[in-house]
Amino acid sequence: MSGDRVVVGYAATDAGADALALGARLGAALDAPVHAVVVLPSAEGNVSIPTDASYERLVEDTARGWLRDALASFPGIRGHVRHASAVSDGLVAAAEEFDAGVIVVGTGGGGPRGRHRLGTTAEELVHSAPVPVALAQEGARGIDPGVGLPRVTAAIGTRPGAGVLLHTAATVSRRTHAPLRLLSLAGVDLPNRVDAGLTRLTGQTHAASVLDAARATLPPEVPAEAVVGTGSDIEDAVSHIEWQPGEIALVGSSRLAQPRRLFLGSTAGRILRALPVPMIVVPRTSEASS
Repeated sequence: MSGDRVVVGYAATDAGADALALGARLGAALDAPVHAVVVLPSAEGNVSIPTDASYERLVEDTARGWLRDALASFPGIRGHVRHASAVSDGLVAAAEEFDAGVIVVGTGGGGPRGRHRLGTTAEELVHSAPVPVALAQEGARGIDPGVGLPRVTAAIGTRPGAGVLLHTAATVSRRTHAPLRLLSLAGVDLPNRVDAGLTRLTGQTHAASVLDAARATLPPEVPAEAVVGTGSDIEDAVSHIEWQPGEIALVGSSRLAQPRRLFLGSTAGRILRALPVPMIVVPRTSEASS
């Protein structure tokens, strides 16, 4: 990841607490400063927001109070209040301001515990951010900070951008001293044009070749285990894979992404729905892995 800092999008909600907990763990694992940012709506051009100065002070004081209370348990994290027309815009601006390599947000409330459900801000970020976006699953705030980052799993495919994802995963693994695991779901959704057993065997063989090719490109100082996901579909395959509490999963941005921007593709979206651990979506441009 290009920057050496972590930006957390915070709000006084359960999703905000999940994001802060994940941001703190990532910062500790990467030995990187963490900046928690509350983005308030800008009054400029927004007729729904009163322009009274005393109201603006009240709102900002309230936001600073949220940060003060939340960061009492995270003394090493710095808090900031920023204004923007949209929260996602404010977080992207904060990432540029602090030279952050990743933006961390919580997934929307209402989802099943231990799973993801994208809210508006997360949805906008995974379709527009110029840096990796880490999505904290519901309940991430309950993970013991002492578990650190036990493993990094990269979902490796064959489409453009796979090399960038692999490089980023290897960099995170090296910096955090966390073991690297390569996951291939290639062939899980093969059409049922042939015998089911032959379809599974073909898919597994293809997935294994993808993993072998990926592992061969890794630096010798970054060993990696490999696992092939199998199941009736992608969600089923992901749900049958073993996941350690505290580990993170990395996926690549869709090939539909504009240069230096994210776009969460359909496969990554399906992985996300079944994933019980945080997901980091990585832009497929080389700038994301430098």
